[in-house]
Amino acid sequence: MTQGFEIEVRGPLTEEQYHTLSKKLEAEGEFVTKKDRVLIDYSTFLAGEELESRKKDIRLRVTNKQPEIIVKLGGWGGNEQREELSALTHEGSFDTLVKIFNAMGYSKGMLCVRNSKVYNYKGVEFALVEIPGHCYTYEAEKVVSSDANKDTATTEVQKVCEELDLQQYSDQEFYDFVKKLNEEANEIFEFQNYTEGYFKERFDL
Repeated sequence: MTQGFEIEVRGPLTEEQYHTLSKKLEAEGEFVTKKDRVLIDYSTFLAGEELESRKKDIRLRVTNKQPEIIVKLGGWGGNEQREELSALTHEGSFDTLVKIFNAMGYSKGMLCVRNSKVYNYKGVEFALVEIPGHCYTYEAEKVVSSDANKDTATTEVQKVCEELDLQQYSDQEFYDFVKKLNEEANEIFEFQNYTEGYFKERFDL
């Protein structure tokens, strides 16, 4: 299990910007990994966790076939400081996790597919994200162990994004972006329609 405070800045990229930034980070930073990810965000349908006022994210996700339970605590937006708690499970267990979550009352979520390339650049982790068939975006983050370091880390991340001439979402721009993705790119997952081995069969997880 890992935990810490995740400092994150997000913004949009055109396809051209995505490829240009990828080349720059490849040349001047350090390539870390590619991430092929499928996730279910249950918070979208939790009472009291409306999009703009959300203080809790409850998710299941699988990255490069590695399943994980994720809980993020704190407000979110274009620029956020949240405590992140995660627990990895063994490969091949994602369908089982979905059934366990249903048994605990989490039966409806937003299903999302994301592909990203991750780099380290000037002490910041950049994920260049492709939402397949839809658009591109970036996520710039640091993880700090202490609440006292959050504001300093936020300033550092924002400064590097500004140096790269990257647009940063305001909170409202980010909320509007999420709504657009939910309408156009993501899909609603309801356990009542689940069939045994669904995620293994559909995504080879």
